Amino acid sequence: MKELVETIARALVDDPASVVVTETEDENQITLSLTVAPDDMGKVIGKQGRIAKAIRTVVRAAGGINTDKKIMVDIK
Repeated sequence: MKELVETIARALVDDPASVVVTETEDENQITLSLTVAPDDMGKVIGKQGRIAKAIRTVVRAAGGINTDKKIMVDIK
């Protein structure tokens, strides 16, 4: 999952080297925290949050196959 979020985010931003994804897992949830450069934040979130919502949808769909845990994507 971490690699999927990194790949999507690096394709969207101007500074792909600043993309950092950290994964935190507990008993019923996996949280992926995405950090990008401040100038690229708008590109990852998109107008009215549409790109962020699309990223979350793709990650949940891909992660639902392998695990029963809830997958959250947090954009910081």
